Amino acid sequence: MSGAPRDGDAPNPAPAPRKLLALLPLAAFLALAALFYVQLDVDSQRLPSALVGKPAPVFALPPLEGAKVPAFSDADLRKGEVTLVNVFASWCGPCRDEHPFLMRLAADESLKASGLRLAGLAYKDDPANALRFLRDLGAPYDMIGVDRGGRAGVEWGVYGVPETFVVRGDGVIAYKHVGPITERSLRERLLPEIAKARRPAP
Repeated sequence: MSGAPRDGDAPNPAPAPRKLLALLPLAAFLALAALFYVQLDVDSQRLPSALVGKPAPVFALPPLEGAKVPAFSDADLRKGEVTLVNVFASWCGPCRDEHPFLMRLAADESLKASGLRLAGLAYKDDPANALRFLRDLGAPYDMIGVDRGGRAGVEWGVYGVPETFVVRGDGVIAYKHVGPITERSLRERLLPEIAKARRPAP
């Protein structure tokens, strides 16, 4: 006989609600991930740093061979110009995400005219890999120091890469940004902090 339901038979449960229930954990995960990403973008720069308002730590880094720019030390940060010290590594995915913003800063003629310098601190990275990273993505830095063992990063209080510091011309750390630079953080935080650091301290 046909498969038509007989009187008294319970109807088969609809499969759609089951599928929706199965998708709930995935939807919850994606929502939490999105919330975490937004919070990271908004709040990453609010992590405390004991070094803000104090002179940069004493350090001297070797150059990145083949990069065609000099190394730098704490003495180079006290030459009267604002320096953006960016901690990066070739193995760091978010460093790749933020790199176009560093290239934009390096190409900004008004910032160049103001004396802004970009210094890269290659953190716990193989020099050959760091050099390849810059050749592939562009080289925004005026100075690069190699911190292969991570000692300088410890002195700077680095939580992880990437991190970026705004250093006044007298060598005092004015601002610390934790995490990758984004369009929003560049516009709302980093550029205003650079402008503020250019003004003489009261």
